[in-house]
Amino acid sequence: MKLKKINPPRLSLLAVALIVFPFLSFGQEEKKVVPDGTDGSTLTVPEKDSTTGKTTNLEENERDAKFSTFKIGLGYIGDYVTFTESETFKQQMDSAKLELKPMFKTRDFRILGSGKFNTKRTFAWKFAFMYDGDKDEWLVRETGFNIGVPELAGHIFIGRTKEGYSMVKVMNGHSPWGAERQMALDVIPILADGIKYYGSLEKSTIFWNVGYYNDVLSEGQGFSTFEQQFDARVGFLPIHNKETHRVLYVAGNYRYGNPNKGKITLKSRPEANTIPQIINTGSFSADNATSLGGEIYYSTGRFLAGTEFMTHNFHSDISDHKFIGGNLIFTYLFSKSAIRPYNTTSSVFGFVQVKNPVFKGGWGAWEGVLMFSTLDLDDKEIKGGKFWRITPMVNWYMTRVIRMEFIYGYGMLDRYNLQGAVQFYQARIQFTLL
Repeated sequence: MKLKKINPPRLSLLAVALIVFPFLSFGQEEKKVVPDGTDGSTLTVPEKDSTTGKTTNLEENERDAKFSTFKIGLGYIGDYVTFTESETFKQQMDSAKLELKPMFKTRDFRILGSGKFNTKRTFAWKFAFMYDGDKDEWLVRETGFNIGVPELAGHIFIGRTKEGYSMVKVMNGHSPWGAERQMALDVIPILADGIKYYGSLEKSTIFWNVGYYNDVLSEGQGFSTFEQQFDARVGFLPIHNKETHRVLYVAGNYRYGNPNKGKITLKSRPEANTIPQIINTGSFSADNATSLGGEIYYSTGRFLAGTEFMTHNFHSDISDHKFIGGNLIFTYLFSKSAIRPYNTTSSVFGFVQVKNPVFKGGWGAWEGVLMFSTLDLDDKEIKGGKFWRITPMVNWYMTRVIRMEFIYGYGMLDRYNLQGAVQFYQARIQFTLL
């Protein structure tokens, strides 16, 4: 009998369904945890029963072996996008030789493994593989070793990780309030290979992450557009009340790097993963690049308001170029029991905590979101285009594992001496077991 071939998106969705549904309704308890990487994800520190000697406090997807704990994680994101184009926008797409198509597509499917070695010093390991629906290939994601250095009030991660520029860029890709990160951050590669030191001082509420990366191992991969780079994020919390969940976060970001072979191309999607990069500089000369930015967020646990703006500067013997972008965001969780916690170890906001999941008779948690973002890729002779978008959306956190998103977007493209409007209608389903 001839077997029918199952494509990766269907296979990944089936795998997620079979594995995550048994965990949809188990409770959340306060446990001692340590970071497994730099994005806010954690591992439970095992505690043994004094009588039986058995570990009693691990999650359902964690196990305790003699030398290390082991945790398995999965994630799936599927996106549907359709749109309405103005006649001017259609002309712009014709000039760019791009075609927009309404479709459902797997954005990504992730398999993760991590654990804490049974050592006195915090010493964790992590590997992650992801199927990229856009490129139709498997990629290595955050993978490496995380070492606690309490002497330096932090941790050191060695391996492949997020560079560290911008809080939302550091956050786990399944946890931010929006479907995609703002366009201005597309200039910064999502991953890099190197070493990152991150930490915080609880009394002074100062936090930081600094890292150095190069392309010795990643040269030729799509995300590796720089030969080497240095990143830093430094900030403080003027307000941080753990009981009321009130947080005021203020930080600055800095990045310096050398583009591969003295060339760089900047491009960005309009915050819809199935849509092509509608603004694009094409390749231009750049011996080095500096990005500078600032970000501020205020949260009450249920309400969140924030803004982040940045400038990307590229220098060569031929010419210098500057590109700017930023965003504004407002979110509100309508459920009184739901909160978006702040993680002081990685200095990021975490996953929304759902206290009344759908499969226990509740309504989960509903969140309203309003965002504005913009990116300008025009400078001097480079005409990559300008685009801004306003996005009202609703997140439905059915359980801590299942999230659905209902998104509307209105945007304006300024390119080819034309200004064209486009409307996006998006929906997303997301499964996350970490």
